[in-house]
Amino acid sequence: MAVINLAYTAPINPSGASPVLTEAQVWTGLKRKVRRAYEFVPVIVDCKVISEDGDTTIREATFKGNPKPVREVCVHLAPSRVDFRQEDGSNISNIVSKGPDGSLQMTYAFEWRHPDIAAGSEEETQLREKYEKLSKIAVEGSIDTIRRLVKEGEIQ
Repeated sequence: MAVINLAYTAPINPSGASPVLTEAQVWTGLKRKVRRAYEFVPVIVDCKVISEDGDTTIREATFKGNPKPVREVCVHLAPSRVDFRQEDGSNISNIVSKGPDGSLQMTYAFEWRHPDIAAGSEEETQLREKYEKLSKIAVEGSIDTIRRLVKEGEIQ
């Protein structure tokens, strides 16, 4: 079984970014992402909340090219992390942190489990390369979406 672990980090407020996002705005954006994933992740085409209990939300996300929804347990760990746990054991964490200079950073850490792919195979290598590209798109796309929602007044 192939297990692909990787992470990608990007600055939330790079030089010239406007408006400058606050930690509270980013957290509000991540909470929104749990309920409306399709606004943040281009490969997610639908997202339905199944249940909510305190800091835990169960949702079904439908990915482009895969008609079967993926059930995820989303756990909010305010104000710095949301964990997404899938039924196959795959895990994704969206993390907001500060760098040495106090600047906000966003990291997505991924643990993708593929029982149908042999560890060390060429297929695993190709999938890792695909996931590395997608992780960059996911992080930077989420930051861009939060910034747009702030500009539009959807997030205060």
